[in-house]
Amino acid sequence: MTARPTPALEFSKKYDADHARYYFEKHETEFWRRLSNWRDHQVARKALRIAGDPATVLDVPCGTGRFWNVLAENPARIIHASDNSQSMIDTGLALRPAEIAARVQPFQGSVFDLPVEDNFVDCVFCIRFAHHLGEPGQRLALLRELHRVAAKSVILSLWVDGNYQAWRRQRHEARKRARGVDRSLQNRFVTPAAVAEEEFRQAGFEIGARLDFLPFYSCWRTYVLLKQTGA
Repeated sequence: MTARPTPALEFSKKYDADHARYYFEKHETEFWRRLSNWRDHQVARKALRIAGDPATVLDVPCGTGRFWNVLAENPARIIHASDNSQSMIDTGLALRPAEIAARVQPFQGSVFDLPVEDNFVDCVFCIRFAHHLGEPGQRLALLRELHRVAAKSVILSLWVDGNYQAWRRQRHEARKRARGVDRSLQNRFVTPAAVAEEEFRQAGFEIGARLDFLPFYSCWRTYVLLKQTGA
């Protein structure tokens, strides 16, 4: 398998064992994060239904397995999970319920260059990662790799414009730029929906659904992307 160019993401270096434990606990113990997690799971269930209840899924980057319980709700589903950080995978396997962890087939790998064959799974599940990619080249590298690995569909979330949170963040970033703050330190980005959707098309997808976390307020949107016929 030919290696593909892998964008360097500075923030990815922080995911050691200590940070993995913190990442797991912050979604399990803080009230507002638990509420957000509940809504994320609602959206994920709907996206999986729209994607045709896929029999095989790859969760990438899987982190500590926030969505493994949702993916495991179909008892016949084969669940693969991958992350660039082995510490994140190990923490998820150790701290998630044993009956859930036992369903997961994990492997370490970069989301930009996954060590699997073409059309590896029916559906690639890529949640809460693409908003870290501020450059079109990074997003297209991600989309093309997900297109290669998915036989039928991709479920992907990112931050888009056209809502209150995006407007507020864009104002905040404008003030930072005016103060001369180095943009290279930024690791979360709002992508205009029109730009993101054109990039999906360029990568060989058509849009099956748009699912907003909280319409007109939240910048989170989950897309169900379908591989174009013949792509």
